[in-house]
Amino acid sequence: MANNNFVTVSTIQERFNLVNYTTELNLDDAHVTVADVNRPALQLHGFYEHFEPSRIQVIGNVESAYLSKKTDAEKAESFSKLFSYEIPCVIFCRGEKPAQVLIDEATKAKIPILGTDRSTSEFMAALIFSLNMDFAPYTTIHGVLVDVYGEGLLITGESGIGKSEAALELIRRGHRLVSDDVVEIRRPNSESLYGRAPSITQYLIELRGIGIIDVKSLYGVEAVKDEQRIDLVIKLEDWTKEKEYDRLGMTDEYMNILGIDVTCHSLPIRPGRNLAIICETAAVNHRQKKMGYNAAEELYRRVQDNINS
Repeated sequence: MANNNFVTVSTIQERFNLVNYTTELNLDDAHVTVADVNRPALQLHGFYEHFEPSRIQVIGNVESAYLSKKTDAEKAESFSKLFSYEIPCVIFCRGEKPAQVLIDEATKAKIPILGTDRSTSEFMAALIFSLNMDFAPYTTIHGVLVDVYGEGLLITGESGIGKSEAALELIRRGHRLVSDDVVEIRRPNSESLYGRAPSITQYLIELRGIGIIDVKSLYGVEAVKDEQRIDLVIKLEDWTKEKEYDRLGMTDEYMNILGIDVTCHSLPIRPGRNLAIICETAAVNHRQKKMGYNAAEELYRRVQDNINS
């Protein structure tokens, strides 16, 4: 399902620490509804064919240089036309400041004008990524998300099977908690998934018999992380003699989340097994596979060489 229907311009201002040049306007009333942005160079010259007014308009060095050659009357005319469309806001980059005539036109049209010292291309990339996260399809999964050596490890399984205990041991081994119990997952593009905790349970872990513990308070800020890309799923399940478990890892299993297949390992639980070490090893092994080395394939190659020799 989709995430948000809109993001307020006040949220964008706070997120990127933008200067507000139209202080008379309430930024909560201006809504952003799409993740794309636009540099209105052609529009300032009067070309509005295929113009998308729902996008944030970003003014960079080129647009500022063009405007500097115009008189105040010409600037007012250009922006009066631009502001006749219901655009969410205009953002000036590289520390460029809008002329007072532009601020007056914007205030009249109730279009916020903001500013930043960041370079145009760098700011646009950060803004688009942020908006993609806001508008990305999302879902929630019952599980625990931990950052293990940079790999996002999503631990799933039935309630009470030991997910939180495994996460706590991983934290004690120097890894970082992202979310316990409920993981909010977003798909900002067709290749990656990002998980985070609901704000109400952020940094908290529930341990049966003990209760709620605050990981950030107990272990410090280095033990938690706000958001993490999901790279691997560990599915904990009760061990049964009747089921055959993969012992070589020659073929990968996958779990489909929001249309993306994520590598998944089913891990049988038996007394005496150290779940944290197994999860840690699975994350390192997955990372090694991404770097081009597969231990199972190496074993197969050795066996074949031994047979052929």
